[in-house]
Amino acid sequence: MAKLGEMGTWVVRRDAVSALTLKTVRVDIVAGPDAGTSKTSAEEVFTIGTAPGNTLQVTDRTVSRYHLELRSQEDFVLLQDLGSTNGTILSGARLERARIGVGTTLYLGRTQIVVRDGEQKMVELSVANEVGGVRGNTVIMRRLLALVAKAAKSEVPVLITGESGTGKELIARAVHDTSSRADKPFVVVDCGSLSPTLIGSELFGHEKGAFTGATDRHAGAFEQAGDGTVFLDEIGELPPASQANLLGVLERGTFRRLGGQKELPLRARVLSATNRDLRSDVNRGNFRLDLFYRLAIVVLHTPALREHPDDIPLLIEHFLQRGGYSGTVEELFPPAVMERFRAHTWPGNVRELRNTVDAARTLGPDWSVTGTFAAIPPAGAEVLENFQEPTSDSINLGVVNLSSELQPYNEARSHVLASFEKIYLRQLYDRCEGNVSKAARHAQMDRSYLISLLRKHNIRG
Repeated sequence: MAKLGEMGTWVVRRDAVSALTLKTVRVDIVAGPDAGTSKTSAEEVFTIGTAPGNTLQVTDRTVSRYHLELRSQEDFVLLQDLGSTNGTILSGARLERARIGVGTTLYLGRTQIVVRDGEQKMVELSVANEVGGVRGNTVIMRRLLALVAKAAKSEVPVLITGESGTGKELIARAVHDTSSRADKPFVVVDCGSLSPTLIGSELFGHEKGAFTGATDRHAGAFEQAGDGTVFLDEIGELPPASQANLLGVLERGTFRRLGGQKELPLRARVLSATNRDLRSDVNRGNFRLDLFYRLAIVVLHTPALREHPDDIPLLIEHFLQRGGYSGTVEELFPPAVMERFRAHTWPGNVRELRNTVDAARTLGPDWSVTGTFAAIPPAGAEVLENFQEPTSDSINLGVVNLSSELQPYNEARSHVLASFEKIYLRQLYDRCEGNVSKAARHAQMDRSYLISLLRKHNIRG
């Protein structure tokens, strides 16, 4: 058996199927309306809340519908509050995301819990490092690939979660392409880019004359897909009225074109994706709980690239081959560069890596002089001395030189933040083609705050 750090122990069973042994979490309720209750998770994730579907469903109304998530690691438990109303409290401090030890006591409203070690659980890992175009050699990706293969064999709706740029649509296509529906249409609806007045038409279609401008009959996504798959990207951006309409269709199994009377059967499988935490949106009343139930029968989470940096060489090789590059990987990405890549946080995830590889392939061996590589600090680099705002769309923070006098902390920090804001906002604004609403969704920022920052840096009038 080979130890795999915080993930668990990797074993190979006699049938040659890779597997991973993980610790699960047990929670004991020691005070509150449900005192005396104890539950051990059968899965890798333990959730607590009042809504059905949580690992531990409680009756305490001071606990949110989806209140808390726990994941057992090798030496600690990873805690994430799910945007609860009354918070997750440890020693009087409200936690959002933290590492806690086994035996920790937490307060959720009037409920007091103690986090314990659960049982050992064996989960399957994919033997192959590629399923339906999704690639990865690391344990976290092999686990995802195994889940993709399982999801492809079922017919239930799948919700795909993860940060922007992690490849959620690629996961959806992999589920479709490795399923029995592979030879049927795969229809994508970007819920975040449609106005509320167009969503119904895009999903369900419309009859001629249904509204101003409807000069012909239009088949919506569900009708176009037929027996295939409909992928609802950015599902968290659906407005309330559209959420209600979609829920009705999923419950009835039929839909009508706008302005139409005929009920059409819903034959397509529904996959959806979001970079939001819909459980937090449910708590805030921004997303319907009953629709969440319908969409999240199976949940696949795409990890951020910083969580599996050892997959970077495999991904780089794939992107170069896809682009027709005939040289060696080392010509463009020598070991020192690879080391910097592994240390980089990749806020744009795999999409950012792909863009970097495409730039290197286009510019050749000298790409690092003028390309996006300048934005990636050397491994181990720290903040910064005598910072100068860069003149190009790259951030070069420099390295601390302890033999020289450092700027005062607040002054250095303000310079760095101001330059980062200006460069980030310019790239965000350009990539979203000046669409501020789209930019706010992409950056997960409040729209009015984003507008104020754009004006501050003279990017938008």
